[in-house]
Amino acid sequence: MIDLNVLKAAVMNSRDGITISDPTLPDNPLIFVNSAFERMTGYSLEEIIGKNCRYLQGDDKDQEDQLTIIRETIKKQQTCLVTLRNYRKDGSMFWNELSMSPIFDNQGKLIHYLGIQKDVTRLKIQSKELNETNDLMCAVNESNRDIQFVLDSDGVIVKYNVNDSKDLYLTPDELIGKKMLDLLPIQVSEQFKNAFDEAIETNSLVSFDYMLSMPSGDSTYSAHIISLEDKRIVVTARDITAEKEKELALIQATKATQELNRELISQKGAIDEHAIVSIADVAGRITYVNDKFCAISGYDREELLGHNHKIVKSDEHPDEFFVDLWKTISSGQAWHGEIKNTNKTGSDYWVKTTIVPTLDDKGKPFQYVGIRTEITDRKQAEEKLKLVAHYDALTNLPSRVLLADRLNHAMVQCQRRNNSLAVAFMDLDGFKAVNDLYGHYVGDELLVEVAQRMKEALREGDTLARIGGDEFIAVMVDLENIEDSESVLKRLLKAAAAPVTLGDAVMQISASIGVSFYPQDDADADLLMRHADQAMYFAKQAGKNRYQFFDTTQDNAMKIRQQSIGDVCSALGRREFVLHYQPKVNMRTGDVIGVEALIRWQHPTRGIVPPLDFLPAIEGHAISLELSEWVIDTALIQISQWRSMGLDLSVSVNISAYQLQQGNFTTRITALLEAHPEVDPHYLELEVLESSELSDISQLLNTMSACHELGVCFALDDFGTGYSSLTHIKRLPAYLIKIDQSFVRDMLEDVDDLAIVESVIGLAKTFKREVIAEGVETIEHGAALLRLGCELAQGYGIARPMTAGDIPEWVSNWKTYDSWQTYKG
Repeated sequence: MIDLNVLKAAVMNSRDGITISDPTLPDNPLIFVNSAFERMTGYSLEEIIGKNCRYLQGDDKDQEDQLTIIRETIKKQQTCLVTLRNYRKDGSMFWNELSMSPIFDNQGKLIHYLGIQKDVTRLKIQSKELNETNDLMCAVNESNRDIQFVLDSDGVIVKYNVNDSKDLYLTPDELIGKKMLDLLPIQVSEQFKNAFDEAIETNSLVSFDYMLSMPSGDSTYSAHIISLEDKRIVVTARDITAEKEKELALIQATKATQELNRELISQKGAIDEHAIVSIADVAGRITYVNDKFCAISGYDREELLGHNHKIVKSDEHPDEFFVDLWKTISSGQAWHGEIKNTNKTGSDYWVKTTIVPTLDDKGKPFQYVGIRTEITDRKQAEEKLKLVAHYDALTNLPSRVLLADRLNHAMVQCQRRNNSLAVAFMDLDGFKAVNDLYGHYVGDELLVEVAQRMKEALREGDTLARIGGDEFIAVMVDLENIEDSESVLKRLLKAAAAPVTLGDAVMQISASIGVSFYPQDDADADLLMRHADQAMYFAKQAGKNRYQFFDTTQDNAMKIRQQSIGDVCSALGRREFVLHYQPKVNMRTGDVIGVEALIRWQHPTRGIVPPLDFLPAIEGHAISLELSEWVIDTALIQISQWRSMGLDLSVSVNISAYQLQQGNFTTRITALLEAHPEVDPHYLELEVLESSELSDISQLLNTMSACHELGVCFALDDFGTGYSSLTHIKRLPAYLIKIDQSFVRDMLEDVDDLAIVESVIGLAKTFKREVIAEGVETIEHGAALLRLGCELAQGYGIARPMTAGDIPEWVSNWKTYDSWQTYKG
């Protein structure tokens, strides 16, 4: 069993008494005291552990005010400084200045109280002697390092004693007859005035610490003010900078130990049972290891003692990692982190580590105590989650997330090397027929085989990703010119079209490929893939089993876009836009939880134009901001009208990343809300497309937080289709996650879509977010979602988008399906 005093060395070097109590137990009992406290009180460790410090005050009743301060401090989880009259084991009395500080765990829960105990009996006796002596200053020893002043009741200096000229930079003429308050820096004067008034009012000793910026540097002083019976006041100040620095290091070391192992100090058995412990000298040589360290490392104790910790070092961390570690602990500070080690047999393991320096009397480390907890299982789980997020479960190809990362990296390389890359969007021709005829199991086997063949058709350095269903994207890098891609594209077509034998069945499909090029197509990663997708559509239209390059003629594209922007501007001026509303419900309870506002264009000749026919063309243009504000304003008007009819419905509105990332977004939302003071802001919900380009997450976080202050809430729309889903759900303050309808619609037939839906619901629960499913078209969709734990939904199986005038009647007639209502989970 390890010598506990060695581990306590970090807190045992103090000349002041150190105590740790447990406020989670009745009467806040002591669970640890150091040697100085034992010497101060005369009680041994065994005699005092488990008792409250009140044990030292005996039956004194006149200290109730100070004890009340302690109780209130613990109750409010604050710090305090009190002076108490205590009694040693032999019955002798001493004065104790007690500083109490709370210690919290990683979750912010109060777990201990740290007490710093100082014997101030000498100061108390000195004050009494000064009160009884006519000449107050003769009691001050010339070698005393304290600064002392005598003030009258108005705070005017009548006498002083300063023995060390470095502590005071004023002449006698600048002191005598001057108000002390007028001589103090502004940052100290407030503290002094409050303490001065309290000393006179209570006729007692009042203490406080303060900091002064001196020519020699910042220094911390401890001041004591006592009011005497002849209405004079004695002020004593002492430079305690060194003591404070040591105390801070002591508290940090104690907290580091407590955070990692609550039982480390109070229960000897907990060390060997739960913690992996080692001690090393300042050169890093191991001087002690416990049994747990030996067990996890695979080394015998004799193989470890005298060796450096490098004996278990893995290749995971760069040299800079350990340089930073040693820089921290050699300065006397505790280090926290996670380290991957390798045991004797070559197997890796992870440990959450705290290294606490043990300091000598001069505050210098003379050894390091390492306390570890194994976290291998958690790290492996994180790796699996990363694998799921970055690789397709069926084909083991990169997913959309990893593809986006590689594509962005490849685009940067293109700029540096002055060459090109190609993005090839591939959709398998005839795959759905095979899937329908042979079933999903055979369809999955076919996808795996074709994916492997297409991967082999690419060159080293190229990437093939599966982005869903039978859709793949290939990124071909380091192209000198566009023509260099054609040989690879032909191999991809050949690989996809080759017959595949699965069991007794021989099946043959093909691929339609659309290709975009960078930097010839001057677009971002998302738009490159969209352009390739558009080109693939034309390849299918042209007969399938072929590739088609995206037409990058800028004039045509610009003309089309400018025409679209002009048409939308005119339509907005002619008030041709209207909002339809699609209800959102709780499938189990039948509650209507709100509606989603969906814009429609009532074109004079084309009829009702859906949003996808005009919104993409104006994305990123100023008219898109104007149109979006019209939508929000119209939604607020509609909320007000429904409320006047007795119908309280929240309305969600889609906003683009371009709009959300405008610097004046919060100001514009504020103005729209102020224009409708009768509408409570929490009835407005803003839906952000998760698949959109959310570049500056920090700026988005600030903007969304500011809107939250207004009462407006956010949802992440189309969740799962974007490139940074985990980052978005973790960092952005969106209370609601919307599962994209593309996954919900096919979840009953496509196991991949079902897995995605289940994963999104799990992620939402993990991050404490609400989740709602789009695209619920049938009773079976709803039942499947309820089984997975998702109760909120919208879709054609509940209600199609409708005009505002139809909503009240629909709400009054809506009833959930019996099979949904009776679902028990």
